[in-house]
This record gives sequence, C-alpha cells and structure tokens, in this order.
Amino acid sequence: MSITLTITNKSNYIYATMLKGLISNNMPTKVLDLFDEMNIEPNQAILAVLFSACSQVGNDRAMKIGRKLLNQMPKNFLNDNKLLTSAINMLMRFGDNIITYATMMNGYNINNEPLKSLKLFEDMKRDDINADAIVLIILIGACARIGMLSKFQSIVAQIPLHFYENQRICNFIN
Repeated sequence: MSITLTITNKSNYIYATMLKGLISNNMPTKVLDLFDEMNIEPNQAILAVLFSACSQVGNDRAMKIGRKLLNQMPKNFLNDNKLLTSAINMLMRFGDNIITYATMMNGYNINNEPLKSLKLFEDMKRDDINADAIVLIILIGACARIGMLSKFQSIVAQIPLHFYENQRICNFIN
C-alpha cells in the first residue's frame, strides 16, 4: 500500500483509520494485506475490523488469520462486546458448526440471556445441525434459568434415544 510508505510513525489509530477505510470501500483482502505489513499489536478497534475482513474474505488465509488473532487476543479484550460480536460473526461465517453454536449458547447462558440460547437452537434446527450432548445440556440449563417447563419438555422430547446412554444428560433431565 503506497500510503503506508509515506507515513513514518504508524500508530494503532492510523492503522485503524486505514483499515476502516478499506472495509468501508469493500476491500477486505486489502485489509488483510495491510495487516501483514503492520508491526504493532492490534487494539480492539483494529481486531474488530480484521475479524470483519476475515469473515468477508472467508478463504483459508482469512480463516488462519482470524483464528490466530482470536487465540492471541489479550484476555482483557474479552469484555468488549463489539469485538466479541465481530469475532463470533467471523466464526459463524467460517461455517456453522456445533462448537460455535455451543460456545455462543453457553455465553448467552453465562450472561443471563438464556432465551438467546433457545433461539440459536431453533437456528441450528433450521440449518439441519444436530445437537450434541453438550448443546443439550446447555439448553436444559437455559430452560432451568428461566423456568420454562414446557420448553424443557419439548427439548427432552427431541433427545435421540442414544443420548440417554450419556450419564450427564440423564443427570440433567432427572
């Protein structure tokens, strides 16, 4: 990027501004290219833009960068809801999988939003993603938090018979 060559003292603010400009102009691949040139640790604003770029590009390079950034993200960034939303959006665009859904559901339960867990379960069913034992336990926990006996019974009725061999599930429903 020619503009980066003319700026001698690049800060997070400068990079964030350039990255946001590239995203706003539908150039997510250029965002990843500029990130490769950066020699400073990204702050929350930069990470949010990078997660957005990774989700838009969606190729192997973007997935590798996105997961690496997520794994190396400082723990104190976990309190930034906008950043986490951007990261979750990225992961969801990488592919609907049971681990992502379970993580999101558990996060909603932890943050006292069990109705959102139940909504995600409906999304999973719509997308033909089958719940595993962990998701079922999370859903049962969501029902318990809000006292929805009818929803609990509905979820239990959907549990395949082979899951009853799982002692943890049996402990939760009895």
